[in-house]
Amino acid sequence: MKKVVLLLSIFLLFFGIGVGWTAEQQAASTPEVSEKVVYREAIHEGSGHEVAVSTHHAVYEAEEGHVNIGELLPLWSCIPFVGILLSIALFPLFAPKFWHDHYGKVAAFWALVLAIPFVMVYKHAAIHEILHICITDYLPFIILLWSLFTVAGGIYLRGTLVGTPLTNTTMLAIGTGLASWMGTTGAAMLLIRPFLRANKNRKYRTFMVCFFIFLVANIGGVLTPLGDPPLFIGFLHGVPFFWTLRLLPHLLFAAGCLLIIYFLFDLYFYKKEGIQPYTGEKEPLRLEGWYNFFFLGGIVGAVLMSGLVDWGTVEILGIERTVQDLVRDGILVLMGIISLIVTPARVREDNEFSWAPIEEVAYLFAGIFITMIPCVAILKAGEKGAAAPLIRAIKEPAHYFWITGALSSFLDNTPTYLTFFSSALGKFYAGLPEPVAVKKLLAEHPVYLEAISAGAVFFGANTYIGNAPNFMVRSIAEEAGTPMPSFLGYIFKYSLVFLVPLFILVTLIFF
Repeated sequence: MKKVVLLLSIFLLFFGIGVGWTAEQQAASTPEVSEKVVYREAIHEGSGHEVAVSTHHAVYEAEEGHVNIGELLPLWSCIPFVGILLSIALFPLFAPKFWHDHYGKVAAFWALVLAIPFVMVYKHAAIHEILHICITDYLPFIILLWSLFTVAGGIYLRGTLVGTPLTNTTMLAIGTGLASWMGTTGAAMLLIRPFLRANKNRKYRTFMVCFFIFLVANIGGVLTPLGDPPLFIGFLHGVPFFWTLRLLPHLLFAAGCLLIIYFLFDLYFYKKEGIQPYTGEKEPLRLEGWYNFFFLGGIVGAVLMSGLVDWGTVEILGIERTVQDLVRDGILVLMGIISLIVTPARVREDNEFSWAPIEEVAYLFAGIFITMIPCVAILKAGEKGAAAPLIRAIKEPAHYFWITGALSSFLDNTPTYLTFFSSALGKFYAGLPEPVAVKKLLAEHPVYLEAISAGAVFFGANTYIGNAPNFMVRSIAEEAGTPMPSFLGYIFKYSLVFLVPLFILVTLIFF
């Protein structure tokens, strides 16, 4: 263990020295930077799905203009982000006990590997970036997830529900339909426990949960701004609320293919298990804790409100936040607390409710949010950043679909969506005011925004970290006794096998 600590310390030292050397080399070719730091913030709120996300620029005030920090960072400043992804992928395979006991410490380690040299080199700008992502991105993100997780955990479907292929396919179809209207997180948290209970006597359950993640936790959220955060960002930037209904054919095709495949797989394993039709006494289905639906409505309404009103701004530790965002977060916390108070403990016990899934998400995504700062900053720098060759290569709708999707599989899909949304506006309408450019894009080149929107939502199903509910669904399933594939196992056994061929078909048909 001491050798591991020593090696990690050496790595941390050389990482900091390397970042410093790179910054010095780049500073030599940029205008002199003054001590005063000017911050331009473009605040973009989240949706009923998972999070209020703010994309931002920390800029230096220079004699000849403003230099985006993303323009200074080298590509290898993303190493800590890659490190935490590899930790999530490999530790559960090769050191499962260590990971179970120390995953929070591993996430904290990678966050520090990024934060320490970042602050050493960029000083106040780096501190601002870290505070910004914590206050405007991470805290709203975890508050929304906590409230949805808490409220949905108070709704219990009591009665006899037998997991036949038809019943399971119907539940997946219902969840897919609900996801666009109550968010993928809300729909996933509402249905995953009844889905698992209905199939508790089935032997082969892993594929069921993976298809649940595909459909309910991701693809189903593509029809409205309430379904997934990037679509809500588009709404805030002038895309009409119901414009995303144009993606209904894309949803019907993708969800239809997956539901058919799921039904055939479920039917095969159902027959293989030799399950006999249920002949016992059936208890009628009934909802307990049904009043939690009002709290779910309050959560969705609060998120929608935060994007429609403007009540000014306040500063928290030097970070500007809108008043409506703070009110929204307060309402979300209140909905969760009321749910805990009014829902009988017995209902949550019968629902096998525990805090472990949300704790795991809170710890791991804290590290993920911190370590992805350079990745998002470089991406936002566009052709002026280290990812310039990639940005310049994107020309066709299919390119936008795949690059938005590929990055959304690992990074936050909201800034990814906004980056390529802005790129498309600049491609066709450079110099026009954004409201005018958005209207012209929707009228003259709508397929580009369709590709960006579908990519940001659909590809979230590719990995456990592609969308927040993915991780929670996995944790809840494992708690309920369903074996789930590892991070890499999920990608190689399910994403690459089922989703990538499907996305190729979506590209050929629509883009």
